[in-house]
Amino acid sequence: MTTEEHKVKGKDLLKRVKEIIHQGNIRRITIKNGQGKSLLEIPLTIGIVGVALLPVWAAIGAIAALAADYTLVVEKE
Repeated sequence: MTTEEHKVKGKDLLKRVKEIIHQGNIRRITIKNGQGKSLLEIPLTIGIVGVALLPVWAAIGAIAALAADYTLVVEKE
């Protein structure tokens, strides 16, 4: 398993998370604030798609509305 970190602005947060999920092979995405505190952890199991992710998109949208800098920690298989 490998881990990557991506720095993103609040306005780009949802778009970047969707791009990362679309790449596939992702086990978990953690969204951290500028101080390194985890705000949201998204475990991605095989077969999670579409409608199942709607609550996740809403939560990410709410976090992004805070218009801060975030770090996405991506765990890949």
